[in-house]
Order: sequence, then structure tokens, then C-alpha cells
Amino acid sequence: MAETAAASTVGNDELAALKQVALDGGLSARTKVSCSGLGDRLDASAQTASRRLQRLDDAGLLDREVLSDGQRVALTDDGAAALHREYADYRRLFEADTTLTLDGTVTSGMGEGRHYISLSGYMAQFRDRLGYEPFPGTLNVDLTAESVRARGELGALKADATPIDGWEDDDRTFGPATCYAARAEADDAAYDGTHVIVPERTHHDATQLELIAPVKLRETLNVDDGDTLTVHLGEA
Repeated sequence: MAETAAASTVGNDELAALKQVALDGGLSARTKVSCSGLGDRLDASAQTASRRLQRLDDAGLLDREVLSDGQRVALTDDGAAALHREYADYRRLFEADTTLTLDGTVTSGMGEGRHYISLSGYMAQFRDRLGYEPFPGTLNVDLTAESVRARGELGALKADATPIDGWEDDDRTFGPATCYAARAEADDAAYDGTHVIVPERTHHDATQLELIAPVKLRETLNVDDGDTLTVHLGEA
């Protein structure tokens, strides 16, 4: 997906400002920030701090309310996710073993998973790289708000990531994906042999997770729409 013009203006300087707002309390609630005070903490001028906040606002990473004596700001879900990605990068640098737990509720998909999982160009790679043919269809999970933010740490799980290459036939091109080894747990059952599949191109947003497995997960885990599910990654 093409990056928006606003998002492209967000670089390391803006992320440093975003981190400072989070440290000042803006991750969990609105917090009052003055551009002069923020500039001092960033070793920048008040005008520079103001521009960085504006860019973060334009990119949808910050929610701002400008007042006569300062600004009240809070990180959006996208802003929190951006910091989680930074956090994941540092974890890759300093932690040998990274684990991740995501929580959510089971939901029905749009039926696309059944179609794409079954395509021969993908199925051959699943057999070769994952060691099984997935049940036709994905188990879809609506993530909690906290897990949506934590999902950005998936990139730190390189040891458990299996690339699935894009391919093409006579009619169209099919995009690549990455599969992450996982364990799924419901109230009454658990299954170790599943994978979180993250297509490069998908209609799902970051609030949803798709799981594949050689079995029908709904039956194996005895879950239905609305049931809670926990997905553990990086424990292999």
C-alpha cells in the first residue's frame, strides 16, 4: 500500500517527539504540552517542536487540541503502534529470545481466506515450508486494543517467521505473505501447530489476525464467534 504524503514526513525526529509525549502521559490519556518545554527536552526550538507535533497530527499518530496556553495531546492507536515498532526493533537488538502474546475474540471473515489459501501457488509453498496443507480457510481474531498496539512487535520474531513468496499466473499477480509459528489457546483447548499469516496485501487491518493450521481450528479449539482466544508467538 502506498504511503501517504503526511506519513512520509514522519522521521526519527518526529518519533522522538512522539516518544516524549508518551513519556509525559500521552499514551494513556490527554496530556498538556507546551512547545517550549517539549523543545527543551528535544534540544530544539519551540517552533521546531510545534512543526513536529503538526506532522504527527497530520500523519494520524497524534490527536491534538490547541489551547491559548499550550496543547493537549494524546497518542492515537496508530501512534502507539509506531512506538511499539520502535520497541520491537530494540528488542531484536538486545534480547536473544522474543515472545509475544495477543488476545482477541473469534470473528467470521469474508470468505477470502478459503479462496486464497487453496490456490496452488500458495499451497505448494505451505507444504514445502510449513510442512502441511492448511485447512481451507482462516480463523479470524479481532484483537483487543492493547494487542493491536503490541502487534507491531511481530517483526521481532524473525526466527519464527516463514516467508511465502508472491507469484503470478496468466491472469493476475498474487502478493507475498509471512507466516509466524504460534500456539492458540481457548478456554477449553489449545493447539500448537498453527501459524499467523500476514499477507502483504489484505483487506484486513491491524485490528485483525488470521490463523492457518492443518486442522479446522474452530472445531479443534471448540470456539465460535465472540469466544476469546489467546495467541502465543515466539515460544518455539
